[in-house]
Amino acid sequence: MAAQGRKTNWFAIWVSVAVVVALVLVAVLVVSLNNSSDAPGEPPQASNIDATTGAILVGDGDQTMDTYIDFMCPICNQFEQVYGEPIQALVDDGTITLGIHPIAILDHLSQGTEYSTRSANAMYCVAVADADASVPFMQAMFANQPAESSTGLTDAQILEIAGSVGVSGIDACVNDGTYSKFVADMTEQTPIQPSQAGIATPTIAINGEAIDNTDLPASDQLATLFQ
Repeated sequence: MAAQGRKTNWFAIWVSVAVVVALVLVAVLVVSLNNSSDAPGEPPQASNIDATTGAILVGDGDQTMDTYIDFMCPICNQFEQVYGEPIQALVDDGTITLGIHPIAILDHLSQGTEYSTRSANAMYCVAVADADASVPFMQAMFANQPAESSTGLTDAQILEIAGSVGVSGIDACVNDGTYSKFVADMTEQTPIQPSQAGIATPTIAINGEAIDNTDLPASDQLATLFQ
């Protein structure tokens, strides 16, 4: 059986290409956080959100998988395409509780519109309004992901995407950036991957410990992380 060799982990290859970019983002993030207000952001109030960690919780398994994502990050999109279904399967069979952390480290790549912050804020707006819509909204946002260095989606377009997964009545939350400061606070708490010098996306934590993305198994072997 060993002669068949291991499957090529294309996600690990994509991550390796993105490492240099993550290092550059460290300085940008530090400057942004130093310029922000010291006042804590308003936390989302919902049973499916951990206001301390910022995790949008999906499932109720004993083991945990936390994903830290930026909606402008193409590698995050690739991660979702490769691992989204296996992760959902682990949620559905009761193995894990998934914690989704929408963070913002790529605002500087949206021509001043702060798309990363706005889209992360919108994810919280959706999660508060309808817990079951959290994952479908995330998937739809990635399906409509704008290119880096573009202006990103407008708030109106984000609201249309929310509507496409059955969520309405969050216009003020999205347009006013209700959880924007909370997003900044939670971004600062993102764990550092073992091979990184600063915050990068996507970051994956298994049972509370951040892992190196290059150590992720092939998608059909994801369950081995919890054995």
